[in-house]
Amino acid sequence: MFETVIGLEVHVQLNTRTKIFCSCPTSFAAHQNSNTCPTCLALPGALPVLNLEAVKKAMSFGYAVNAVVNKRSIFNRKSYFYPDSPMAYQISQFDIPIVGKGSLRIDFEDGSEKNIGITRAHLEADAGKNMHEGDISKVDLNRAGTPLLEIVSEPDMRSPEEAVLYLKKLHSIVRYLDISDANMQEGSFRCDVNVSIRPKGQEEFGTRVEIKNINSFRFVKAAIEYEVLRQTEAYEDGLYDQEVYQETRLWDVAKGVTKSMRGKEDSADYRYFPDPDLRPVIVTDEMMEEAKIIPELPDEKVERYVDVLGIRRVDALVICADKEMAYYFETMLDSGAKAKNAVTWLTSELLGRLNKTGQSIQDSPVEAKTLGALILKIEDDTVSGKGAKEVLDFMMENEERDIDTIIETLGLAQLSDDGAILAMIDEILANNQDKVEQYKGGKEKLFGFFVGQTMKASKGSANPGKVNALLKERLG
Repeated sequence: MFETVIGLEVHVQLNTRTKIFCSCPTSFAAHQNSNTCPTCLALPGALPVLNLEAVKKAMSFGYAVNAVVNKRSIFNRKSYFYPDSPMAYQISQFDIPIVGKGSLRIDFEDGSEKNIGITRAHLEADAGKNMHEGDISKVDLNRAGTPLLEIVSEPDMRSPEEAVLYLKKLHSIVRYLDISDANMQEGSFRCDVNVSIRPKGQEEFGTRVEIKNINSFRFVKAAIEYEVLRQTEAYEDGLYDQEVYQETRLWDVAKGVTKSMRGKEDSADYRYFPDPDLRPVIVTDEMMEEAKIIPELPDEKVERYVDVLGIRRVDALVICADKEMAYYFETMLDSGAKAKNAVTWLTSELLGRLNKTGQSIQDSPVEAKTLGALILKIEDDTVSGKGAKEVLDFMMENEERDIDTIIETLGLAQLSDDGAILAMIDEILANNQDKVEQYKGGKEKLFGFFVGQTMKASKGSANPGKVNALLKERLG
């Protein structure tokens, strides 16, 4: 039996207006090579100037994961040459990064949890982008110099599922902090996966293989599963030393396999040395105090929702995993909806409908305050739960948002008048005397028959609670 050992290196593009060492904009999808200058083109004589906002955002992340934030950090040159890196080196951080050791908690479905160590988080300049068209390759340097925060985990994860939970929590935190849009499709949140296996009980790590630049949670899970299988089969076939060696591999989405890309460099191969054009970064006490002012994060929200609002932890975890969903939920509460009802109508009713149409909470055609107002109509018995679902269905497909108008248009107003309900009940009992006698003789299952007949007579508009109470009263 083998144990899987996984560590992740996550690259987060920081959402600063300008690049990390020059004043070029970081806007996505601009015309190729239009957001460039002598600095990001590495023209002779051009000098880097550090973006203070990138430093502040990195520090905020450090405090969010209970990490050490270094008062002094330095930038290094990491030597390598690729066509998308015009400098022939990358400005990065090595031995003294802006953020040191920290940790992040992941939560499992069974209610258990685990802390994953964070080794470091350092600032660096992103590379450009290679574009391949048949036999021709082109380079777009718009992205070159975009500020990256590289977050390196400890090798603490033991399954693909743990890796995905860690990645999702990290994604959630950087979005709550608003330091990145973390758009995986646009490459602003991507990760390198380090995978190895070892016989259970062995302390020494196996040979580490890196899988480069994966940009979806689903692909991370699939790539790890494939790589673990590949390494396990090599071990069992006696070919581990020949087939598993320290290298960088790529994930082939179409074929569902990892492919060898190049031998993996060690830190010595990069020939790190302090960048002579950049002085050490010394952050002030004032900057450190400012960076500590961060919004309520997912873990804190979960605890508040459970302790103060009294909702189930599993529901709180679902809601708090996404910043927009948490804000949607809180807007429903601000509308006056009770917490438990808001949870049900958000996670079951609204999300169920959005999933069917492939929409996210940000795309919801029904605003949070509108859904909150609908819940209030249920709570004050204006409409039944069944009727409210019809109202929600109507709003998902139509532009009308006035709840009272929709209820009236669809004829869904709930009947709560005791006299009107009793009149229907008396008529039903009079027409079914045989069943009344059977009920009084002990056949209590007939109570459901009387409820059904009353609801049918009211065309579903009678308040079910009142129907039950008044029937019990009439039947003794």
